Amino acid sequence: MADPTSVAGAAASQGAGGLPQFDVAQWPGQMVWVLITFAVLYVLFAKVFVPGVGGAIDAREDKIAGDIGEARRLRDAAVAQADAANGEMTAARARAQKLAADAQGEAKAAAAARQAGEDAKLTQTLAAAETRIAAARAAAMAHVRAIAIEAAQAMITRLTGTSAGAGEVERALGNAGRTARQGAQV
Repeated sequence: MADPTSVAGAAASQGAGGLPQFDVAQWPGQMVWVLITFAVLYVLFAKVFVPGVGGAIDAREDKIAGDIGEARRLRDAAVAQADAANGEMTAARARAQKLAADAQGEAKAAAAARQAGEDAKLTQTLAAAETRIAAARAAAMAHVRAIAIEAAQAMITRLTGTSAGAGEVERALGNAGRTARQGAQV
């Protein structure tokens, strides 16, 4: 460890004690160097650093403004495309509804035509059936007299034990039929 008296002695041997900034004899040289340093730094800032930073800031502002303009242009284009797509969707929806209505109308017309055809077939079938029924009724009615005569003969035979002739039974039925018609007219 160094002796404190020796440190103080060394400082005294180098010159007057204290900091050189406070030594008035050294101020003119320090002022020259301060001015030179200030001038160099001023020139560097004025000619190199500030224009470079200012140019970067201006370029950045121009880029941001361009990007904002591009974004607005793209947004407007997207809105226009969305409006066009909505218009196309509306038109497509209207066409689809018209097609559906037309198809429904055609289906109804086809169904009505088929129904009319089926009704006509049914009417023909009913007319033919009524004709057959009328023919069967007429045939049955033609046989009713013969059946009635046979039934009357069988009853007479069963009740009296004697057989009656077809002519006698027919006359008796003819008289009964006239009497029934006269009674119905009264």
